[in-house]
Amino acid sequence: MITPAIPRSSHPRPALTGQPLVGTLAIGAVTAGGWWLWKTDRLLRTRDRTWRHQDAVNTGHRTLTEVDAMDGPDFEEFVADLCRRDGCTDVRRVGRSHDDGADVRGRLPDGRTMVIQCKRYNPKRKISNSEVCNLLGSQVHFGADVAIFVTSTYFSGPAERCAVQNGVMAVHRDHLGLWNNGAALSSLASVNGSGQGDRQHRARRKKTYG
Repeated sequence: MITPAIPRSSHPRPALTGQPLVGTLAIGAVTAGGWWLWKTDRLLRTRDRTWRHQDAVNTGHRTLTEVDAMDGPDFEEFVADLCRRDGCTDVRRVGRSHDDGADVRGRLPDGRTMVIQCKRYNPKRKISNSEVCNLLGSQVHFGADVAIFVTSTYFSGPAERCAVQNGVMAVHRDHLGLWNNGAALSSLASVNGSGQGDRQHRARRKKTYG
């Protein structure tokens, strides 16, 4: 028996040209979206780095006259900002009444813990020996590796000797100016116990501040 042939349709099957086009468009959209997200992320990161750099520069551009106009909490935050600029971590201002002699705490870039006492005094007033001793007590209380005394004025002779003999970094007004202008906190250790000036320097200070 001969099976009759099935007639083919006279209309050709439509080509599926639309599907590859849709796929291409989808891939393009995903690629463009990914590029846009990468570009946005990069832009935001750049802006953040720029802001942080500018903030660090602004911190360093404060004059000592502006520092003298700060109140206690502002001075403590100013010192904390300088620490952060120099790579210190876990920096926090803790100064308040009954602060156990600590105004700022944190870690140096090498990981050692630090406790800082901040005194924003009139340049005519000097840091006393008892104030340095209070910081030493705070260092013991918190178990800190390093004690730092930062002031907008100068140390008395006995206070400076007490600081140096007990390993306290004494950052007086001149050193604060260097730190504020970009010197690293770690570099101040090499001049600890020096830099308060000779007789002529002290005479100029007395003439300036009375």
